[in-house]
Order: sequence, then C-alpha cells, then structure tokens
Amino acid sequence: MLRLAAILRVRIVRRCARVRAVMVANTVPKTTALEAQAATNGFLLDHLPHCFTAGHPTFDQAAQVWRVPVLLAYATIGSIGEVGEALISAMSEEIISVTSFEEMNARAHSLYEQHRVEIETSLP
Repeated sequence: MLRLAAILRVRIVRRCARVRAVMVANTVPKTTALEAQAATNGFLLDHLPHCFTAGHPTFDQAAQVWRVPVLLAYATIGSIGEVGEALISAMSEEIISVTSFEEMNARAHSLYEQHRVEIETSLP
C-alpha cells in the first residue's frame, strides 16, 4: 500500500510540473512587435545619431522579451548592417538592455569604412 501511494504521488507531481511548464510557455506578450520596434527607435533617437534605427523584432518566448536589432542605415542606401541589439519587455514595453553605445559606435565606424564609397557616392 505504501509503495502504491508513493507511485501515485510521483505521477501527480509529474502532471503538475507539466501543466506549469505549459502555462509559462504559452504566455502571450502584451507588447507587439511594432511597439517594441517603436520603443527602440525612440530610445535610439534620444541617445544616438540619426543613422541608427531599429530592425524587425523577434520574440524570445523563453525570456519573454522582444529582441530588436539596431541597424546602421542611411536614407539614400538603406541599412548597411547590424551594430547592436535592444531587449524590450514583452509585458510592458520597458527597455531591459541595449548594446553599449561604445560598442555600437565602434561597429558603426567599421561598417562605415567598409561601405564608405557607396555611402559617399549616394549623397546628393
């Protein structure tokens, strides 16, 4: 009888654990991809030069965040590459983290040097 009770407890615990895992995995974000992108663009406009813009977000379900690439872009030629990433809360539009400004500026400078001719010849 004692052994049967122990087996039943194990089965109940396993079922509960599965239900909890499913509930967490199916959480629906309150923030949309467009809102995450807009929050990132607002942050970039306030803190970096005009050539930085937010790319298309992807949802990270495990972390419950939107991963938004930060791109270096020029109006005349478009995006020339990714320089960083912003993490936006899926529940509140809060900016959780952003690649450091120094790192983004260094990557931007490197991309600019790689595409210098294309950038300068496209300017009016």
